[in-house]
Amino acid sequence: MPLALVHDWLNQLGGAEDVLDTLVGMFPGAPIYTSIYWRDHMPAHYRQWPIRTSFMDRLPGIYRHHQPYLPLYPFAFERFDLTGHDLILSNKSGFCHGVRKPAGAVHVCYCLTPTRYVWNFDDYAAREWLGTAPRQILRPVLQWLKRWDKEAASRVDHFIAISSEVRGRIARYYGRDSVIIFPPVATGRFLPSPQAGNYFLCLGRLIPYKRVDLAVQACTALNLPLLVGGDGRDRAWLERMAGPTIRFLGRVPEADLPDLMARCRAFIFPGLEDFGIAPVQAMAAGRPVIAFAGGGALDTVVENQTGHLFHKQTVKSLTAVLQDFDSSRFDPASIRAFALKFDRAVFEQQLRDFVASVVGG
Repeated sequence: MPLALVHDWLNQLGGAEDVLDTLVGMFPGAPIYTSIYWRDHMPAHYRQWPIRTSFMDRLPGIYRHHQPYLPLYPFAFERFDLTGHDLILSNKSGFCHGVRKPAGAVHVCYCLTPTRYVWNFDDYAAREWLGTAPRQILRPVLQWLKRWDKEAASRVDHFIAISSEVRGRIARYYGRDSVIIFPPVATGRFLPSPQAGNYFLCLGRLIPYKRVDLAVQACTALNLPLLVGGDGRDRAWLERMAGPTIRFLGRVPEADLPDLMARCRAFIFPGLEDFGIAPVQAMAAGRPVIAFAGGGALDTVVENQTGHLFHKQTVKSLTAVLQDFDSSRFDPASIRAFALKFDRAVFEQQLRDFVASVVGG
């Protein structure tokens, strides 16, 4: 049936774009409606996709700084003409669920999270270092955006959540039920190694909400070897607090990631995430995960089976788990078997089955 994919923006790579890549593979040839597309900055294979942008794509400086244009996204998505499409599949963390579907069409929203800037603005502002003046200026706009966001959600026919945490937010903010289909993870890239190393691993963007500082401080205090992969504005600050057992790798090439995962003693995941792809990748490599007990980790980390959870985002709480950690208690084959439930093939089958159930095959 004629299907349209809708995506918030294409100017940076992240988990949302991993999902989009899978959706394009599932529905080749389907047009992709998005607010902006930074052609030269995104992967070359995107140029083969039928990407259709909004008027926002012509605004000055928007590719590098899309947040200041926050109030315009609702108008951008509502103006798309989706005539001729019987199924709308939106891949949403921002405003793209606000498209207006043609009469008789079905809109399925794969919800990465209800719009974070709108419903958790104070946390977002702190994370992005917004000052008092910008916060006060934005508050009246946010009240309007909340009303718009909830009204837009009411036009969606079916919501799919990426985790139990996100399912709860959809119910809380939108008053809607949803089913859970976990995001696709390319588990086949990751295999257990016969030779494990003696290091812990923490990997991701080095920005405040990832809480890499907890891993750095805890491993420094316990004199444990920790490899920190990734880059970001927190790197210099983290390096200053790190002891001699901490090593910063910078950006890790994708080709090096499977081996790095497979040989760690455990993967440390101290942030609060909507889902979290990296812990599942580590588990696909047979390695246990030490994660903060919140968000998506509650769906992926099973205590004493695939890893350990620490229950407060503090150095003390993480240190207590690391002190008693023994990787020999975990079976790599069992951990990998658990990770396979998040494989891309599982996602594809579950999504196809769901779509078939709501459009009558």
